[in-house]
Amino acid sequence: MRVEVVCALAEIQHCVGLDLPPGATVADAIAAAGFDANAALVVQVGIWNRPVTLATLLREADRVELYRPLRADPKLVRRKRAERNPVGVQPKRRVSRS
Repeated sequence: MRVEVVCALAEIQHCVGLDLPPGATVADAIAAAGFDANAALVVQVGIWNRPVTLATLLREADRVELYRPLRADPKLVRRKRAERNPVGVQPKRRVSRS
């Protein structure tokens, strides 16, 4: 069965295509690709953007993704940006006096 293991770091992305036997798990795919699932850079794994465990069985054409920790919480970043520039509030304009 053909699967793909993807790990995207901040500076580089790795994508490894593998041929694995039926019954292979996510952990098997990660090991065969040469990644360490227990590394500090990997906080979670998923298949096609859905979180799974290392014991999850793989299917043909699955894409195993290794997720790194976020630098900032996206919800908090959006909230702070909205506080700085609320919707419907126009920025103050300078009036030139000539």
